[in-house]
Amino acid sequence: MFLHQILRGIAYCHSHRVLHRDLKPQNLLIDRRTNALKLADFGLARAFGIPVRTFTHEVVTLWYRAPEILLGSRHYSTPVDVWSVGCIFAEMVNQRPLFPGDSEIDELFKIFRC
Repeated sequence: MFLHQILRGIAYCHSHRVLHRDLKPQNLLIDRRTNALKLADFGLARAFGIPVRTFTHEVVTLWYRAPEILLGSRHYSTPVDVWSVGCIFAEMVNQRPLFPGDSEIDELFKIFRC
């Protein structure tokens, strides 16, 4: 139920050409009474589309950061949010972070070792 709501929220953002860029459990608000989930903290969000813009690679909390950002790409799009959603879903299932790296190099090592 929560995964579906996260995906619908991100689909809405992406359909309106917005990258969230900081998806993590702390940025998901849940109403315990209704089980409604809301995406929060759009402080790092950016519009995307034409013309192509370069973005900073200093986004997304390390444990939820997509490999292309960790590798220094400044041209990225919606898959970075989808990666974060996948990491969040794995954490929901396993009750622990999927890739709890303590540096960018350690994070990449944990991802590629998997």
